[in-house]
Amino acid sequence: MKFKLVIFTAICISLICITNSCTNNTKNNNSEEVEVKIVTKPVSGFSQDSAFAFIQKQLSFGYRVSGTKEHEKCANWLYQKLNSYSDTAIFQKGSAVTYDKKRIPVYNIIGTFNPKATKRILFASHWDSRPWGDQDDIDADKPIDAANDGASGVAVLLEIARNLSISKPDIGIDIIFFDAEDYGKSEFENSFCLGSQYWGKNLHSPNYTANFGVLLDMVGGKDAQFMWEENSNTWGNFALVHIWAVAQELGHANYFVGNTIGQIIDDHKYVYEATKIPMIDIIQYNPQTGFAPYWHTHDDNIGSIDKNTLFAVGNTLQNVIFFPPPSLSY
Repeated sequence: MKFKLVIFTAICISLICITNSCTNNTKNNNSEEVEVKIVTKPVSGFSQDSAFAFIQKQLSFGYRVSGTKEHEKCANWLYQKLNSYSDTAIFQKGSAVTYDKKRIPVYNIIGTFNPKATKRILFASHWDSRPWGDQDDIDADKPIDAANDGASGVAVLLEIARNLSISKPDIGIDIIFFDAEDYGKSEFENSFCLGSQYWGKNLHSPNYTANFGVLLDMVGGKDAQFMWEENSNTWGNFALVHIWAVAQELGHANYFVGNTIGQIIDDHKYVYEATKIPMIDIIQYNPQTGFAPYWHTHDDNIGSIDKNTLFAVGNTLQNVIFFPPPSLSY
């Protein structure tokens, strides 16, 4: 998608009549279309190999299930990594009660770039892994790697953070890794997204706000397609239009398609409800087939990840930071 500017040019043609010394002026209006791109000079640097390695590192800790040693080790690594890239970092520790009345620790990891900037974009993803592969035919009660459903979004944002530590924009950027998103059951209301629910009640900065936000969920699958989710369209249509336009300019139209899907309950819902930040969800979902076939199964492992998808998402968002919507232009 490109924005088109129509320029009307008036061409005056003077005809000099020698015999009667008269001048006849006529105007001919011609219109020509000039394509005006959002991304005038694409920002490079996003490494799909680095993002892939960040996924592998998360998986190396084991299952990232709240309350386990593996979960705590990964949380510490995420904080150290984000702290090394960002201007400031926060390890937000809390707790939540699950659908089955268990109290679990909640670790939200937050990194901030340009903390004094008033114009801000919030990027988020969940980092925990689902405690059960309940969509699988075997071992449905055992935890999964969650390479795509969780680790991929974190990896993309870590790679963006690495790049921002090298070349910082004037705009403010906040990155949040939400915990305990996948510790829920569909039959229990509000049992998912426990980390973002906790954050919404305990903002890391008093009266925190941003101009808009982007949630990444399942952004590393092969041949993934990202469509306009209904809540995202309601809350942040301007962000959807802009991000999808940037993606298409950069050659990622086969990932960022123009179809729409229904409402998806995800962390962006609770961020919006708590702060009214226009929050959108970039999530792999097909209205005909639903989530990816390995969703909530043991096949959501490193083999489910495609580096090209990671690059399409990361490259798009990195350019959105430096070429934001008009209301955030520097």
